[in-house]
Amino acid sequence: MKNRFLLLALSLFLAGVGAVDAQSNKISFEEYDLDNGLHVILHQDKTTPIVTVSVMYHVGSKNENPERTGFAHFFEHLMFEGTENIPRGEYSNYVERAGGTLNANTSNDRTYYYEILPSNQLEMGLWLESERMLHAKVDSIGIQTQKKVVIEEKKQTVDSRPYGTLLQETMSRAFKKHPYRWTVIGEPDHIRAAKDEEFMQFYKEFYVPNNAALVIAGDIEIDATKELINKYFASIPKGEGEIYRPQIVEPALGGEVRDTIFDNIQLPLIVQAYRTPAMGTDDYYALDMLSTLLSGGKSSRLYKSLVDEQQKALEASSFALPFHDPSVALAYALPNMGVDCADLEAAMDEEVAKVRNELISEREYQKLRNQFENSFVKSNVKLAKRAENLATNYTYFGDANLINTELDKYLAVTREDIKRVANKYFVEDNRVVLYYLPKSQQN
Repeated sequence: MKNRFLLLALSLFLAGVGAVDAQSNKISFEEYDLDNGLHVILHQDKTTPIVTVSVMYHVGSKNENPERTGFAHFFEHLMFEGTENIPRGEYSNYVERAGGTLNANTSNDRTYYYEILPSNQLEMGLWLESERMLHAKVDSIGIQTQKKVVIEEKKQTVDSRPYGTLLQETMSRAFKKHPYRWTVIGEPDHIRAAKDEEFMQFYKEFYVPNNAALVIAGDIEIDATKELINKYFASIPKGEGEIYRPQIVEPALGGEVRDTIFDNIQLPLIVQAYRTPAMGTDDYYALDMLSTLLSGGKSSRLYKSLVDEQQKALEASSFALPFHDPSVALAYALPNMGVDCADLEAAMDEEVAKVRNELISEREYQKLRNQFENSFVKSNVKLAKRAENLATNYTYFGDANLINTELDKYLAVTREDIKRVANKYFVEDNRVVLYYLPKSQQN
């Protein structure tokens, strides 16, 4: 068994661009819909004898009831419990005995399940995912088990981890109406209070074929794969009723929000969160490039200035959160020993002001373009990542072919665009500022 895992891992590592055209980096795929609304995407890559079977459900934490947060993440766990035809606790064993691996993850906007298998186990992967979609075990035993698991997970990964509440504290101040104001892991009290029938209803509403994209990528024969998909998924009933999609437009922040969080930490942390537009917009691409300009590596502006030259920070970085609806871009810095937080924040502001006041140099601009081109190509090298990118692009934008064209949107960003979005979004009235301080400093 151990050797089979090693062989599979080696295959994954060696899997190159496969069906990616060497001249254009174009990734070929085929897509269609079943009568029940399931969207299917097939990508053939016969480089290595492996296949990724994945399903992305268009449900994340933003689809939850504000009084029942954490449901989407809860189901990420619950749907490994088993099904009517898979004994409890055996779901993962099917994949592992076949020499494969599996996992799942949840975001604010979607939930993603996948198996990576030897290609001769394709049918088993399809059966497993169809079982999960058709009749997962959403019963009292599994619900009680997973309640304990997710509540403990929050204790370990959020409450007990230094700066673990960063997103929770930031998003609750950056948003007052939109469901991004709570984090994916949700509130333990909501999970404890939820009744079994509430979980059952959530499953019936969201984990249906017309709210999912099935992506098969790897060593497959297209026609034979279509037959198997029809065998396992075509008879699954379409979900009944309307699927909840929040249409909440968050009003402008209306002025800087500033607060202090006392935590079980040794070193202070400064967080600046700027409200930003949604993924897929022209301004999002420009802001993503702006964040990389500020913190993309040790030669970036924030790191070079704050860490290397001024030695005011031990670490400094920024990144735009890739959410489907308008979100935030985070910048943060850890002050060096003896450096006052206010002085470090002023230095951060100075670097942002430079981008607002001056065009970046042609040299920096070309470096940015090279970074994004390199990152874009690398993001599609691994087969499993290609499958996820296809699923994400379809689920968010209804356009799986963004896997081939999104780089053009980055390369269309000009130096003037970067300066413009810095002036539009990276301003005091559009941000949340948090100081994380050790509890020992609390009066």
